[in-house]
Amino acid sequence: MIAEPTPEHRYRDPSAPIEERVANLLDLMTLEEKIAQLGSAWVFEVVKDKQLSPGDADRLLSKGIGHITRVSGASNLRPAEAARVTNEIQRYLVEETRLGIPAIVHEEVCSGLMARDATVFPQAIGVASTWEPSLAEEMGAAIRTEMLAVGARQGLAPVLDIARDPRWGRTEETFGEDPHLVATMGSAFVRGLQGPDLRAGVVATAKHLVGYGASEGGLNWAPAHIPPRELHDVYLHPFRAAIDAGLRSVMPSYQELDGVPASADRELMEGLLRHRWGFEGTVVSDYFAIRQLATYHRVAPDGPSAAAMALDSGIDIELPGTDCFGKPLLDALAEGLVTEESIDRAVSRVLRTKFELGLFENPYVDEGAAFTYPRHSELAAAIARKSIVLLKNDGILPLRAERVAVIGPNADRARHLFGDYTHPAHVESLREMKTGENVFNIPIPPDLDLPTADAHAPTVFEALASRLEGRVAYAQGCEVNGDSRDGFAEALALADRSDVAVLVVGDKAGLTDDSTSGESRDRASLDLPGVQEDLVRAVIDTGTPVVLVLVGGRPMGSEWIHEHASAVVMAWLPGAEGAAAIADVIVGVYNPGGKLPISYPRSVGQIPLYHSHKVSGGRSHWKGDYVDSPTAPLYPFGHGLSYTSFRIDEAVVAPATVAMDGSVTVSARVTNVGDREGEEVVQVYARDVEASLTRPVSELKAFARVQIPPGESRTVTFTLPAGQFGFHDRNLEYVVEPGEFEIHVGRSAADRQLAGKFNIVDRGGKPKVAFGGQVTIRTTEKEED
Repeated sequence: MIAEPTPEHRYRDPSAPIEERVANLLDLMTLEEKIAQLGSAWVFEVVKDKQLSPGDADRLLSKGIGHITRVSGASNLRPAEAARVTNEIQRYLVEETRLGIPAIVHEEVCSGLMARDATVFPQAIGVASTWEPSLAEEMGAAIRTEMLAVGARQGLAPVLDIARDPRWGRTEETFGEDPHLVATMGSAFVRGLQGPDLRAGVVATAKHLVGYGASEGGLNWAPAHIPPRELHDVYLHPFRAAIDAGLRSVMPSYQELDGVPASADRELMEGLLRHRWGFEGTVVSDYFAIRQLATYHRVAPDGPSAAAMALDSGIDIELPGTDCFGKPLLDALAEGLVTEESIDRAVSRVLRTKFELGLFENPYVDEGAAFTYPRHSELAAAIARKSIVLLKNDGILPLRAERVAVIGPNADRARHLFGDYTHPAHVESLREMKTGENVFNIPIPPDLDLPTADAHAPTVFEALASRLEGRVAYAQGCEVNGDSRDGFAEALALADRSDVAVLVVGDKAGLTDDSTSGESRDRASLDLPGVQEDLVRAVIDTGTPVVLVLVGGRPMGSEWIHEHASAVVMAWLPGAEGAAAIADVIVGVYNPGGKLPISYPRSVGQIPLYHSHKVSGGRSHWKGDYVDSPTAPLYPFGHGLSYTSFRIDEAVVAPATVAMDGSVTVSARVTNVGDREGEEVVQVYARDVEASLTRPVSELKAFARVQIPPGESRTVTFTLPAGQFGFHDRNLEYVVEPGEFEIHVGRSAADRQLAGKFNIVDRGGKPKVAFGGQVTIRTTEKEED
């Protein structure tokens, strides 16, 4: 039982202020108990045969623990079992340790709780393609519900990395290339995951601070070369927005910036994050990143030095297991490399989070609660449908053919619809790591029971067959990433006798060697992996019209196959409900409205490619294009087609003059001029006409996804604060300069019109950093016949 609070144990009093509870508990702790709060333990280190191992608990938990790593995600436990095991761990900590401090159980939640039987949502790049922040917030809230049901209280998401190099395998985990879009979607996810009251919520963890996705050659963990102003205006922008939304945890990245590994960057974490931005939450290490200061980056000679460097830089908790923040940290203290004051500072932050979560009052979870969430499946289906981007269509879609060939390695594989941080994908990686040495030295028990990586979801072929009533036949053709062409003949014969061929090709996401997308699965080419390009070319050469369905984590496919396909559908990694979503789009049950959150290169030689380049960028001066290719993307940022047509007009910008602390209003009328209901994303771009430093040719400032019946119009109005039009000056201070700004409104970065201009004037008001304004949508008159 939890003891009643006494005056000397004020930390047990829920009515006491959190800061007083933290101070009281800290005073009662021994040095070993303090350091224990800075560490963590894998679930399989303390759980054997689906229950807490008393001997391992005494060895690893007797002084307490900061975090428990992946009770659900690194095991074969079903939800009820995970809840029971979590309760066993918490009961040991509460009743068998001297001070009774509960642990925080953390899980991966990039596209849903990474656990058996949990809802698998679309991967983040697909969520971004909806351009609907409310869906990201609803998704976060749904994940929170499932996490709470198993006792998990911290999620390692969202990924706020800006992705402008799709060679990088983790592009799929991001919200794309644009700082405003990433900030908006990421902040919405944070609000959903954490909830309105953290006592009934889950700590969100923004990662990876900072520049992880801008690595040399698109290679995982490689250095990033980002100038200071670009770092602040682009790469740090989403993190600052998330903190403004209430973010409670941050994870530094693996890579270095200008010789300084992020996990040893005191200026970044203590200077910028805490002192300048006022962040009050915890900073957790990325997995094994503290030891890597010695073994990978070679900026520390040993574990104690690495521990001291990380702690001094601002890292509070070591994940996923206690290594450098164990005995090496004690050694660092004895050697004078750290002070007990710095240890107390980190411990205080950890304890504060545990008090904020209400763990001392409610450490346990209801083991008997049913883990069934049909509404979450409905939400996953809605996000999957809205995430699909119709890149090209010559009129062949919606599909009306009598005989349909479904071909490709992703056509009849539900697993390939899932992102890299889903339970089936990680079961595969744990099984692969268990067979021998792994780069992380993860202590995976050889007898760890891992389930078959079954996706438990329909396939695209099955979904199409159910909608086309037997007019569909299937041939695999080839594997995702292999050299065999043995299946080509069957696939080509099937295509030759069909009216249309639906080719479902692309990636397999995961961390295993056979994966082509995901963490550490970077690619030098954007062509389809393996022999898939050859398969697509061969089917196109039969003369049968081809609908290309791309399933994967990044832009892919040669310019040739995009040009010669009749239609191209980008489905990303749409999750458990993805097959139905793809089929509904292809047959026309659902009208696609997704938009690209990332520019789509013609070839790898264009990288990095993004819409908000500087005025001197984007073309080769003075000729314009490359010798062998246009400089323009194959499909621009914000692009996406529909089965209906829209017109945007009557754009207005007012007032003409705006004070520093004022706001500007942008409105436009959107009309559905087609014959079926559809959704359009109205996008607002700004350009600073003249400034003291060079500015981008376009910056996304606002957007809204609008559903409109045929023949009807909607007027969309955006209110944008002047503080949204600033940048970091030569002293790296955020400023809004007086001057003229152009506003463009349109359907993509390349399809837009000048809405108007306005001037910001200095009338003495001080602008505040702003991350977005308000949007209102109202119905206007019907379109005249």
